[in-house]
Amino acid sequence: MKKELKNNKDIAVFERGEVRKVWKKEKWYFSVIDIVAVLTNQSDFKKAKTYWTTLKNRLKNEGSELVTKCDQLKMQSIDGKFYKTDVADVETILRLVQSIPSKKAEPFKLWLAKVGKERIDEIADPELAVNRAKEIYEKKGYPKDWIDKRMRGIAVRNTLTDE
Repeated sequence: MKKELKNNKDIAVFERGEVRKVWKKEKWYFSVIDIVAVLTNQSDFKKAKTYWTTLKNRLKNEGSELVTKCDQLKMQSIDGKFYKTDVADVETILRLVQSIPSKKAEPFKLWLAKVGKERIDEIADPELAVNRAKEIYEKKGYPKDWIDKRMRGIAVRNTLTDE
């Protein structure tokens, strides 16, 4: 979007493109057309909207429920007015990314495959999830003793909850 929106706290930067977002029902919702525009490298809003319409029809014909998971919410347009637009939560957007044939979408698809494999491995061996949590805390810069206390606290809480 070339012209700036008045309230840019409602904009997420995604692959150097602007994506409108809104907090509703305890979730973030993102403009589907904005995501499509970024992934297809399309700066023309009308062409991105046409691409999304075509993709919606293709997904419906394939029996995908992705389209039914998209809501419509009013979002500010570049003209400053609010219009209803298709929006989706993070889970639905990640699924949508998988449906768009694009070089820009490929890194996300690879990341999703990696995360999916990691979660499947963690189901087989739950200790992997504990180790991943420790690694994340370390990368965030938490001290080792804090991490150990946190992990013990989680274990104690889970034990009490189970009882």
